[in-house]
Amino acid sequence: MGMCKHIGMVIKVKPEKLKLYRELHADQHNGVRDLLSKYNISKLCIFLHKLDDGNYYLFGSYEYIGDEYEKDMARLAVEPRNIAWLSETDECQIPLNGEKGWAQMEQVYYNK
Repeated sequence: MGMCKHIGMVIKVKPEKLKLYRELHADQHNGVRDLLSKYNISKLCIFLHKLDDGNYYLFGSYEYIGDEYEKDMARLAVEPRNIAWLSETDECQIPLNGEKGWAQMEQVYYNK
């Protein structure tokens, strides 16, 4: 096993797409879970919360457990099933200002 890198991310979700987004991520939907494992992404969690601005946001976190993060992310990015998956989920999301997709958050604490 390689290093353990923790990633946090945030994106806005379209309120009219909440039901679809939940369906896409339901336990019985395979999505790209096997591809995440293949490219050393572990313990992916996505949380939904409506903030005081009235918008819904998705907050995600995962652990990267490989040795070549940039290479693994580049390989995942060109997987045809991942591209198809992202086209479905991207329709549900609104990137934050200045972002093209999920914005990575700064890690300020981790309890081992």
